[in-house]
Amino acid sequence: MRMRFKPYAHDELMAADFHVHEPLIWGGKWHAQYARPEQPFVLELGCGKGGFISQLACAHPENNYLGIDITDKVLILAKRKIEAAYTEAGRPIDNVKIMSTDIERIKGVLTAQDTVSRIYINFCNPWSKNASSNKHRLTYPRQLIQYREFLKDGGEIYFKTDDDDLFRDSLEYFPASGYEITWKTFDLHENEPEWNIRTEHEGMFTEMGIKIKALIAKKLPGDAAVTWIEPKVLKKRKAAEEAAAAAKEA
Repeated sequence: MRMRFKPYAHDELMAADFHVHEPLIWGGKWHAQYARPEQPFVLELGCGKGGFISQLACAHPENNYLGIDITDKVLILAKRKIEAAYTEAGRPIDNVKIMSTDIERIKGVLTAQDTVSRIYINFCNPWSKNASSNKHRLTYPRQLIQYREFLKDGGEIYFKTDDDDLFRDSLEYFPASGYEITWKTFDLHENEPEWNIRTEHEGMFTEMGIKIKALIAKKLPGDAAVTWIEPKVLKKRKAAEEAAAAAKEA
């Protein structure tokens, strides 16, 4: 369902201290934006309405969190859920921030100096209508390789989805992009780990009888760990090889 435009969202977000008003200027300096800059830095890509990050950040003051989504229409809901969670806990909002950014163009918004410890990707758009749209997936190799620039060696990505095709393809995407899948399940709730936080989407899909798939992947060090080659590059290589073979036969 497409969310309606919320005319009040911009001004309300601009008035929130934990909303990042100018995300493009902080590359390499993200740790310094928090009250305790020495703490591990954790991202949620596609934080949506904030049901996950509001619970996670409030429960773990020992980490600093940044929730990212593309539009203010959902960030305003995340902002309110964060405020509610911290008010209930009687804590200041000092270890979480939110911002609007196109995650496909995240390069430069965060840099190697920002040393991210963990990334969460929960129920992102599966982009499964056709193969040409797959490149927009948050777990597509082009994206996973971008994350390598700011995720520290040994840093982890926690990924959850309801979509069978996306999960199946992601099991190939991660190793090709220089990550080791250290844990996976095709039914997260069968033996649900203690760390899992059930989101609104998770509850909805579970009620529909859809099993939740999940994995944890660890970033391997070194560029040699990345074996992915863009399809268009492979196509050019194949064309060149075919042209060279034809020239030999001529």
